[in-house]
Amino acid sequence: MAAYLDILVLLVVVVLIFYRLRNILGTQPIEEKRIKLSKENAEKLYNILKNEADKMQTAVASESPEELLPMDDNELSETDKILRQIPNFNKNKFLRSAEQAFRIITTAFNNSDTETLEMLLNNKLFKKFSEIIENRKAEKISAETDFIGFDSVEIVKATIKADKVAQISVEFVSQQVNILRDAEGNVIKGDENYIQTITDVWTFEKAISSVSPNWILVSTKK
Repeated sequence: MAAYLDILVLLVVVVLIFYRLRNILGTQPIEEKRIKLSKENAEKLYNILKNEADKMQTAVASESPEELLPMDDNELSETDKILRQIPNFNKNKFLRSAEQAFRIITTAFNNSDTETLEMLLNNKLFKKFSEIIENRKAEKISAETDFIGFDSVEIVKATIKADKVAQISVEFVSQQVNILRDAEGNVIKGDENYIQTITDVWTFEKAISSVSPNWILVSTKK
């Protein structure tokens, strides 16, 4: 059921994106200045949406309670050997949750939603994010991100520290449109019509003895 709900969410995202495209390509009178999405970016957007839908359908068809790893440790990567030491760890579920966390945290940051951020970040990272938000407010700058989709999401590193806290680093390669606006709504950074390919590496952590399924974000790197 959760997987089918994910597909429904994806369809909503598609509708919103094409609504935005309609606004951009729109129905403005000829005498007005029109903002046009380039053919290259339009094709890029179509391919991203198609790939996202295909991946979602594949996940529904093949979803299983857990990802099976080879029983012989010699066949495992060093990262998977660490992941196997985390009780009840499910790689597929973790990556799906990481995708959701990425979307939620990115949206909360752009919306200056510090209450949400405080629940999902450790104290050090929350302080850093809060300072950026306060600086933007002082300068009357607003941030906007149109999240298009993920090209890839994969675990690139896993460690268990001496205090029995597990850390997992995830590389997100995503397609986004990012802009900053001044108090008058003018774009001061970014391009409304340019889709960027952005690579982020986020590190999540959780005590391996914790019964909570929640992982806290402790680091972000470009």
